[in-house]
Amino acid sequence: MRPLNRTVNQLSLMSRNVDPEMRTDFTRVLVVGKSPVNRVVVSKIVERSGLKPISESPETAATTLRSLIPGAVVLDGGADNKDCDALMSGIDALRRISGRSRPSVILLSTKSGTPESLGLSSVIDAVVVKPITTERLQPVIDQLIGRGRSFRVFHVLTEA
Repeated sequence: MRPLNRTVNQLSLMSRNVDPEMRTDFTRVLVVGKSPVNRVVVSKIVERSGLKPISESPETAATTLRSLIPGAVVLDGGADNKDCDALMSGIDALRRISGRSRPSVILLSTKSGTPESLGLSSVIDAVVVKPITTERLQPVIDQLIGRGRSFRVFHVLTEA
């Protein structure tokens, strides 16, 4: 049996129909985009990093985020960087609930610059300029997932 007294985080998760015991799965990367071809290309790059991609369209990705907190989310912004804007509030809510910047968010963009210089949401951690190549995307994925894993190891060690 679960205790009746719920924490604020658990109540927030429950109101979103998310299991309050759900943890970030750093082995998974959610790949979101309207173009199935781009999703396949990004998924192959994710696999090269030894991670498991979950490929979704922007319309179905919100459902996936209710059942899983991936280590990272790769958003294909499309021609105007707006294709995945509907997901931003859900990702931001996950981050506020966890109290950390998880999941990490990478935007695939037609424009170069930082998220701030491009006027993007504060949810975006990194921007990778198209065309999508292994040389551009894989190091960013490795760095963001590695940062999350090292935080988790440090967090577990400090709790013991």
